[in-house]
Amino acid sequence: MPRLLDRVPSSAWALATVLVWASLAPMGVSVKHLPPFLITGCGLVVGGLLALPQIIKQRLWRLDAATWAIGIYGLFGYHALLFAALQLAPPVAANLINYLWPMGIVVLAAWLVPGVRWTWGHAGAAILGFAGSAMAILGNHSVNAPLPTEWLGYGFALAAAFIWSTYSLLTKRRSHVPTAAIGALCLAAGGLSLLMHWLFESPVTPNGADTAVLILLGLGPVGGAFFLWDLALKKGDARQVGLWAFLTPVLSTGALAWQSGQALQWQWLAATALVVASAVIGRWAGARAAQASPAP
Repeated sequence: MPRLLDRVPSSAWALATVLVWASLAPMGVSVKHLPPFLITGCGLVVGGLLALPQIIKQRLWRLDAATWAIGIYGLFGYHALLFAALQLAPPVAANLINYLWPMGIVVLAAWLVPGVRWTWGHAGAAILGFAGSAMAILGNHSVNAPLPTEWLGYGFALAAAFIWSTYSLLTKRRSHVPTAAIGALCLAAGGLSLLMHWLFESPVTPNGADTAVLILLGLGPVGGAFFLWDLALKKGDARQVGLWAFLTPVLSTGALAWQSGQALQWQWLAATALVVASAVIGRWAGARAAQASPAP
């Protein structure tokens, strides 16, 4: 089996990850009647259990404090904010704003990754990304202004994008940490989420259908996808693999619209195009800047 897996190209792992990630928002919407901390906690715990044998074998509870902090910041913070955003704001618009994170990785790399420079290409990517998020919001409110709770949801979606961008960049500095450590971090972040649910949210008992979705979240976009993405990055060029992430908002938006029975408005299609274009241009600008930088 290991030899068979070695023959799988990095692009196949990346595409598999994107297809799984595209199901995150539709699944989150299907259980939006459940509290966000409960959804986050159940999904992350199930995802963490996938790596439990390796966690025990490698004694991954001995991870250093910085790795624990980065993992909980990213896994707990991102998913809790995203599920809250999907509950408070129109899901398609909130989802598009959330998928500013590929562009955010490139733009914020100039501050968080040594040797990476800011260029006009990054500025153009940021402008396109901002325009896409604004169009996603306005496309849902052509007549009435967003309600205060909807503005809060949009803010949560933007914060989620920022967290995932910075989390991804911070983990680049910890290449020595094994892939199985993701499972340990998922268990810790999931446990924290369930504690937050117990402290701050009204207790809820999921029914059978809800439980199935929570398990699927952990097996897929809130757990298993992290391991697939790690395989893709380790087997291929990170810049090429990263391009696949830009398909996620397109697929996810289409899935949300199909789930809700809504026709895709031209504003949503244009917003998706702008968000994807911002990420592609930002990635191109980052590659050009890396080529222009002198070797250390």
